[in-house]
Amino acid sequence: MNKYRVGTLLLSLIPFFAFSQENFKTYTQKLPGASVTFDMVAIPGGKFTMGSPANEKGREADEGPLHEVTLDTFWIGQKEIPWDIYELYVYKDYDVTAKDAQTDAITRPTKPYLDMTFGMGKEGYPAVGMTQYNALQFCKWLYDRTGIFYRLPTEAEWEYACRAGSNTAYSFGNDASKLDEYAWYAANSKEKTQPAGTKKPNAWGLYDMHGNAAEWTIDQYIADFYKEHEGKLSDNPVAEPVKLYPHTIRGGSFQSEADDLRSASRSASDPEWKRIDPQIPKSNWWFPEAPFIGIRVVRPSTPPSKDDIDKYYNRKPIADY
Repeated sequence: MNKYRVGTLLLSLIPFFAFSQENFKTYTQKLPGASVTFDMVAIPGGKFTMGSPANEKGREADEGPLHEVTLDTFWIGQKEIPWDIYELYVYKDYDVTAKDAQTDAITRPTKPYLDMTFGMGKEGYPAVGMTQYNALQFCKWLYDRTGIFYRLPTEAEWEYACRAGSNTAYSFGNDASKLDEYAWYAANSKEKTQPAGTKKPNAWGLYDMHGNAAEWTIDQYIADFYKEHEGKLSDNPVAEPVKLYPHTIRGGSFQSEADDLRSASRSASDPEWKRIDPQIPKSNWWFPEAPFIGIRVVRPSTPPSKDDIDKYYNRKPIADY
């Protein structure tokens, strides 16, 4: 029996009822009191085939079997969250959006003992190196500042948004020689992240879905999870994260080879990314050896209840080892 399960709480955070198309459009999210903004792209709900066919070049076993998935409408970040925004959350002294010291009850990350930009760049560059718990608490900070429920994408939402209606290895087709036009990766990145949105977007206007920073999803990584959905039409599937390791990461990064940037490619978090962390227990907040993981946020078309929002944001971190 599979020891993982599809989470009922997470499913309740993905609405199953219709949303008024009148208000469903791309928008710019402003942060009160700050000059930084980020854009959220409206993604129409629909059905797609998740995973990769057995004959796709570079395919791994965890990408199959192919299965049909339906998803409700949602918004997703046009770009990865940059340091300009993330630092407001990490460092309270930078947070010009805070209401005041007494009402700002957001738990902040412990200040990293390393430069978590790793000297790659800050303004306009994707924030990297955070744990999944850190990324989730950033979403809570956004909710506190904006009143809008943001969360990490499910693995299915991420792949659907990346594909943008395609069924090829990459959102732009099968020809990996075109990656230079769409992605920062091992062949052209000079071993560092690059400013977000400087390559071509996919057909839905999303930048850096291939490469630059890899991106957290909310899902537990389960190598054979797709087998549970074989021959079925799955509605808004998600693997509830019930263990500290591993969680699913998508998109590949500036360090990745071409095969690992494919739309169906999956990777998993690793405790080795905290190997040099001197703290005991290890930090809940940072992966000092993962300068390649970033965040792209999602907003469901209709927000869940306040109780479900609180449950999503206020999970206790699982102690590392």
